[in-house]
Amino acid sequence: MTTKPILILSGMGKTGRRVAERLAQRDVPVRLASRSSEQRFDWYDESTWSGTAAGIDTAYLAPPVGPTGLAQAGRFVKQAATEGLRRVVLLSGRGVGSPEREFAVYESSVELENAVRDSGADWTIVRPAWFMQGFSEDFLCEHVLAGELRVSAGSGAEAWIDTNDVGDVMATVLLDESHAGRTYSLSGPRTLTMDEVASELSTATGRAIRYVDLAPEQHVEELVGIGLDREDAESVRDLFAVIRHHRSEYVSDDAVRELLGRAPRDFTDWARETARTGVWSA
Repeated sequence: MTTKPILILSGMGKTGRRVAERLAQRDVPVRLASRSSEQRFDWYDESTWSGTAAGIDTAYLAPPVGPTGLAQAGRFVKQAATEGLRRVVLLSGRGVGSPEREFAVYESSVELENAVRDSGADWTIVRPAWFMQGFSEDFLCEHVLAGELRVSAGSGAEAWIDTNDVGDVMATVLLDESHAGRTYSLSGPRTLTMDEVASELSTATGRAIRYVDLAPEQHVEELVGIGLDREDAESVRDLFAVIRHHRSEYVSDDAVRELLGRAPRDFTDWARETARTGVWSA
């Protein structure tokens, strides 16, 4: 087991904090790096980069959303590798690297994956489906509380995955260098449309929740209206376009079963347990 800390970039985010918890449970030292951590790190302020990876062999990289943030993440990896970083585990997205080139949202992610591969460091790339926790820990939580899931997903489906399963996979991969050079796609055990998600959440919460299918440009304007930067709002729209155009309607849970020795959590079980926390009771 490593005695050097594992660097967790975006260590306060949905996946980063889960990875940190799992490593701490195994007595693996970690170094959190974010704008609010002791090791201050800002993807958009390159003056905070120097020394972030000092004395570090392995890093977990959860990049920011949007083309600008992804480009910054690529530049950081290249710099950190020249400063001694030996291994990177990258959180990417399912579908990146596919031949569906009409989705420009993938282009920046492809460039980041290539930057990681070309950095000189050993690499592992993990590409999960959309997180179930998007409905409880992200902007979609407000939609659940309001009783309307207002997104531009059309009638397409996604194989939603529990972020806790992603955290378990990441910890496993970070602690075993035999995964170097591997790319894993993760998903939950079944696909659900947004109508089906709304039905599942209605059952779990005991409240009526419906799906409102927005036109893509209306979706952007609503996201901007709640404070999202337009570039990021357009990136979210483009990600939902992948679902809208039925490009995400497949299950890829073999890697979860291989790496964890069990099946990924089903949406129904996750929704019931999450409802008991009270997060949707406001």
